[in-house]
Formats: sequence, C-alpha cells, structure tokens
Amino acid sequence: MLDVLGLEPDDERVYRALLGRPGSTAVTLSDLLSLTQDQVGSALSRLVTWGLVTRSADDRFTAAPPAMALGALISQRRDGLRAAEHALVTLAEEHRAATVASGIGDLIEVVTGVDAIRHRYLQVQQAARAQVRTFITAPFVALPPDENTAEPVALGRGVSFRAVLDRSVLAEPGIIDDAIESLRNGVQLRVADHLPMKLMLADTELGLVPLATTPGGQPGAVLLHRSGLLDAMDTLFETVWRTAHPLALACDEEGAEPTVELEAEGPTALDQRILTLLLAGATDLTTATQLGLSPRTMHRRLRRLMDMAGVRTRMQLGGHAVRHGWVEGPVARRT
Repeated sequence: MLDVLGLEPDDERVYRALLGRPGSTAVTLSDLLSLTQDQVGSALSRLVTWGLVTRSADDRFTAAPPAMALGALISQRRDGLRAAEHALVTLAEEHRAATVASGIGDLIEVVTGVDAIRHRYLQVQQAARAQVRTFITAPFVALPPDENTAEPVALGRGVSFRAVLDRSVLAEPGIIDDAIESLRNGVQLRVADHLPMKLMLADTELGLVPLATTPGGQPGAVLLHRSGLLDAMDTLFETVWRTAHPLALACDEEGAEPTVELEAEGPTALDQRILTLLLAGATDLTTATQLGLSPRTMHRRLRRLMDMAGVRTRMQLGGHAVRHGWVEGPVARRT
C-alpha cells in the first residue's frame, strides 16, 4: 500500500511491525518477520533516512507516528507531482510549437498490425488528461470493449468518457453487459443509426482512426497529432454526438439485474398511455396493472416525464402533457 510513497515491501513490513513493537532490535524483527538480518538492516536504514523510524543508542528502533512521518512523505510526493504537472504544461507547449513547424509526416503516423493498433489504442487513452471520445463500430479487430483495460484506469484519474455506438454493435455478444458496466462507471453512451468510421480522440491532442484491412491482410490505423485534420475529427464527433440517442441504465424490479435502454427525445407511446389513464382518473396501481408494468417501472417513467417537462408535481405534468399534445383522445379534448 505504501509503495506509492517509494517504500519497498520489506520497508512497509518492518515499519508496520515497529508500530506495535516499539524499541525492537533488528534481530527481533528478523525473527518476527522471517527476513534475513541483512534484509531487515537495509529496510531499517532506509526507514531511518526517511524519518519513519528512530534509532536509539543501544540499537533499538521505534516507528515515528504515521500522521507525522507519512504525512511528510505524502507532502513531498504531492510537491513533486505539482512540479511534474508544471513541467508537463511546459513540454506540451514546446510540443505544440514544434508540431506547428513540423511537416505532414510528423502529424500523421501510420500504424499496421493488430498488436501495434492495440498498443496505440491503450496509449491514446493513457495520454488523455480531460476526456476520451470514441466511435464504436463492429467488428472489433484489435481490442473488444471488454478488454479495454485503460478505460477504468483513466476514469479513476478523473478522465471523462463519451462513446457513440453504431446501432449494429448492440447485437454483438456481451456488448450489453459491457455497456451496463461502463454506464455504472460514469461513461456516457449514445447510439447512432450508422457511424462513418471507428474513432478515438484524447482531448484535442491525439486521434486514432482505424482503417480497413490492407491488401496484405494486416489491419491498419492512422494516429493523428494536433492538426486541421484532427480538428475535423473533433467536429465530426460532436456533430454525431448531438444527434445520437442516449443510452441509459434501466431496472424494472427491485433487486433485478439492470438493462440498458435508449432514451427517447419525447414521450413514447407507452408514456402517452400512462398519462392518458392517469388524467382519466385511474390510480397508479390500476394504470400499472392495465399496462402490464411494475409500480417501480411506472414511477420511473413518470419521474423521467417530469424531468423532460421541467415540472415538479403530477398536476404540473398533466397540464404540460395536455398543452404540448402528449395525450390524445377525450382527456385532451375535455381539458
């Protein structure tokens, strides 16, 4: 656990042992931890140097209070990370300046082969600092979604993910389970009827565009650095994203396994039937029973309709539904 602070496994074991046994000797620690005296001696030497352990005149060792000793190490690491971030900004600016003056060959890199594309696919996500955007189409040549190990790591760093799936991808084996997991982790998913290509963008700095298989049988891809072409890919993604249909988690019953469903832009036919029955005076239970819904599903749909209408009460929802033609038939005419 403390390896992120630079401690080796033996260092942490020795430090933890001393927390409960202050004033121990190296021999005692060696017997207790089943380590050689050389291993214990090396660990103690490092711990003393870092201020995590104090040594008495008779060669007995005591652990320094964790809040003080480890807090100091954490502060040092934090300062080092801040310095690294400042250096990253400087290096990024130098890279942008060099990119402006570079030739077309430096802005576009051709990648060939499944292994090379897979490596670049993961690398682009690792390079992202703010967001990753993707077009997902079938077939999956280099890296199926469920093998994308870089996504959860990047999400853990605070990188946001937005992905548009080609509608045909929803028929791929395992894709629904993967979509559920992604939605749970905070990934935003939308579905388009047709996507023109596969695409991955890391911020506005890198883009990966997989290509069709070459005549020799090897799949290829193009890695784009910051350029006018990358700006065009950025614009393409945002245009498709705006017109794609959001994908959301749905769960009809308490404790049931969640599924995914497309969020309609307006009330569905089922939503209209719910509103019609409720406006006609039917109770929630009667409405759910007549339409074959669980109370949970009906309440979830009503909550979504209220959000869609921008209202806070059932009465306001009814008025909005009538004014905007969400219901048809005698109920709407009487009102």
